Amino acid sequence: MALREGAKLAQICQSKVMLLAVIAPETGVAIGGDSGAFFAPPDRTEHYRSVLAEGDLRLRRMGLSPQTQLVRGDPADHILAAARDFGADLVVVGQQQQGNLARWFLGSLTSDLADKLGCSLLVGRLQIDDAVLFDTARSAGDAGS
Repeated sequence: MALREGAKLAQICQSKVMLLAVIAPETGVAIGGDSGAFFAPPDRTEHYRSVLAEGDLRLRRMGLSPQTQLVRGDPADHILAAARDFGADLVVVGQQQQGNLARWFLGSLTSDLADKLGCSLLVGRLQIDDAVLFDTARSAGDAGS
């Protein structure tokens, strides 16, 4: 949803676009007490790379020329640094549903960004059809009126 909403805004405003994927560190889990067994979560790099490539392709189909970047680490730190380095006027993020306990324990990326960003923040929640996204002729005409 966030990609669609941000893409439509970028298309209307003829903005530069950066598409950033951040692979957050995942911790393993000790299993079985004294046995020393350890579960390491699967490496999701290829999944993130695939999602980033698909987003890049969709943005290019809309007539945009995004910069793409895949990084590992703390999402808030990387989003803040990318926004600063890119000179962003707007950062668009999606929202993952989490319960109150998870939000208390893990914190909220959106709240963290809202407190620290030097630009506006949009939390994408709208469903936008492909027909609307890829209707560049109509979008260009609407932007000029």
